[in-house]
Amino acid sequence: MLEKPDIPDEQIISRLQEEYDLCVAKLNFLPIGADMGTVVYRLVTQEGTKYFLKLRKGFTEIVVTVPIYLKSQGIQEIIIPFETKKKQYWADFGEYKIILYPFIEGKNGFQMELSDQHKRRLGSTLKAIHSTQVPPELQRLIPRETFSSQWRESLKSLQAQAEETLFPDPTAAKLAEFIKSRRAVIDRLIERTKELAVELQSKPSEMVICHTDIHGANMLIRTDGRPPVLYIVDWDAPLLAPKERDLMFIGGGIDYIWKSKRDEALFYEGYGKTRINFAMMAYYRYERVIEDLVAYGEQLLLTDEGGADREEALRRFASNFEPGQTIEIADTTYKLLP
Repeated sequence: MLEKPDIPDEQIISRLQEEYDLCVAKLNFLPIGADMGTVVYRLVTQEGTKYFLKLRKGFTEIVVTVPIYLKSQGIQEIIIPFETKKKQYWADFGEYKIILYPFIEGKNGFQMELSDQHKRRLGSTLKAIHSTQVPPELQRLIPRETFSSQWRESLKSLQAQAEETLFPDPTAAKLAEFIKSRRAVIDRLIERTKELAVELQSKPSEMVICHTDIHGANMLIRTDGRPPVLYIVDWDAPLLAPKERDLMFIGGGIDYIWKSKRDEALFYEGYGKTRINFAMMAYYRYERVIEDLVAYGEQLLLTDEGGADREEALRRFASNFEPGQTIEIADTTYKLLP
């Protein structure tokens, strides 16, 4: 969330005192992230200890249980939350849940250039995650990939609204016109993703723990010189899925880290040799575009909320259609299929 929500700081500070026995001296809102349901803060206690605070709507237990389990398996490149006084990893706060983490001094993959070492480390860390055996009790909690039509149907609905509705909000009106001007491209996205989903549903695939959002903003690189040098953060939607669910981000155009084949090769030096299913890779690259279009489209067409976030949502929606960006990369992957 880019705009500070209307939540009094005093209420947050009081709740932290109740649940974590913290005496907060400073609480600073951090305008980062595209998720309208998540608010983050940096806080400093009277003793000078720094923490990273997340307020999250739509909370599910796996947001904390999956990273805690992975950390217990020896994967150090994961940050886990603190327990409350009640020995729970989150606390209630109205429509939000409070989750409190240590504050790591660092920058994400959008704020700084990843070194060769960082790219290899990301590969080796992701390989360790994908190789982790998931116990039955955790498998029951984590959703499994079904190649659902949910996002495709939602995008069709947004297309219909853009065609049929007059929007008084200027940002929504601009988005509606843009959607109408790109109808043929959006129709192709939907049809190709449906075609690939039908094919993949008919074939068994190995399921592994996937982060599902491995882009630059979710890579935290330490800048204080201490190990580990890199963390994978924001475990908001873990999934049991084929490994391509995560690997599609490497060179997928979601960020600017993978600018060349050399950059991708560095990642796979860390990850190790693996056989890529290009039908799976194409599906996930198309599916991610559709999911992002729906997320930004619903934010603008279904609500008038967001303030400063609205123009940024419009920019991010439109950027997918630019030359060399996510749609063109997904099309290129699709063309690799027999």
